[in-house]
Amino acid sequence: MDRYRVIKQLGDGTYGEVLKASNKATGEIVAVKRMKRKYRSWEECIALKEVKVLRKMKHPNIVRLKEVIKENDILYFVFEFLDQNLYELSKNRRKAFPECAIRNYMFHVLQGLSYMHKCGYYHRDIKPENILVCGDIAKVADFGLAKEIHSRPPQTDYVSTRWYRAPEVLLRSPSYNAPIDVWAVGCMMVELMMLRPLFPGSSEADVLFKICTVLGTPTAETWRDGIKQASMINYRFPKLSPAPLQSIVQHASQESLAVIADMLLWDPSQRPTCSECLQYPFFRLRYGQTPTSTS
Repeated sequence: MDRYRVIKQLGDGTYGEVLKASNKATGEIVAVKRMKRKYRSWEECIALKEVKVLRKMKHPNIVRLKEVIKENDILYFVFEFLDQNLYELSKNRRKAFPECAIRNYMFHVLQGLSYMHKCGYYHRDIKPENILVCGDIAKVADFGLAKEIHSRPPQTDYVSTRWYRAPEVLLRSPSYNAPIDVWAVGCMMVELMMLRPLFPGSSEADVLFKICTVLGTPTAETWRDGIKQASMINYRFPKLSPAPLQSIVQHASQESLAVIADMLLWDPSQRPTCSECLQYPFFRLRYGQTPTSTS
């Protein structure tokens, strides 16, 4: 790490802290993730899921890993630096983002995730803090919880921040997969429109309750596997009618509501893939076309 000068701390998490630094020789600004756990061997470092994922993926909408450094049993990831994340960008706003900005950011996120899924991994922790932005460019970051799409169940370890957690994860399904990333993107889209989380529950049961207030109670027709999974953990869905999305996000266009509604389907097998989302009219609108208002 002698080649870098630390400027300031950007964040501190469970597994590591993130630092803003500059390359002493070139002056280039980078983000350095310093892991908290000690690593005795280089083989141990290379075997890390985050290293495997990032070394395999090269995409303009995935944050670029520049190098991995091991020094005195401490592991450092050196990334390209982006100004801020989507949470920071939105937390002090008083006025909702224009829909064209939301379309742009979510287009980039879906492009990055689509590539990731095609590479055989899903993210498992999509949230505004893990989407880095610089100008009008958005990139997916933080792959510490990523997993292989074809890995064998059970998938039982911690996954995703609660407010963006898909219902199959909240019900502790042993076989969730890439559709949980699509659900999280749908939650983020609505959050950028409202400037507040869609399902801000204080517990897993509370998040499920809040999902039911929007989607209505699932049935055997809308999500048979979910009804079975709920009964296996002795969870009883509250009896609620769905609320139209346009009553929640009143100024959203019909095109945006159409893709959000499908991203937030109870049944993960019915949600569109990331690449299918990009084919919806909302993302195919060209300059000069006006989205259809619902108000």
